[in-house]
Amino acid sequence: QVQLVESGGGLVQPGGSLRLSCAASGSIFSINAMGWFRQVPGKEREFVAAISGSGHTTYYADSVRGRFTASRDSAGKTVSLQMNSLKPEDTAVYYCAARGSTIPSTRPYEHGYWGQGTQVTVSS
Repeated sequence: QVQLVESGGGLVQPGGSLRLSCAASGSIFSINAMGWFRQVPGKEREFVAAISGSGHTTYYADSVRGRFTASRDSAGKTVSLQMNSLKPEDTAVYYCAARGSTIPSTRPYEHGYWGQGTQVTVSS
């Protein structure tokens, strides 16, 4: 079994920055590519960013490209999402997800493991 725990959410003013982290534990040998998704009440979970098992390939949603950066440590146990120039529309619960394939995916259903989520609120 794999456990994913997100941290780093909070309240930030528009234009500010936050760094989310996701720590993996348990059977981490079974996970490779990881992703970040977000969800607001009443809407479907949406793709934010994804990173390959090696960390060399990243995908971003158009809405965050150039502002958000995904990375992972060399051991592959922790992935991070650096969020800059935050906007009120970035407000959501952010989830970390993992899959067995080394290829990153933008589709929530292709991820078998999920964290509990962390709230990000962008407001003045």
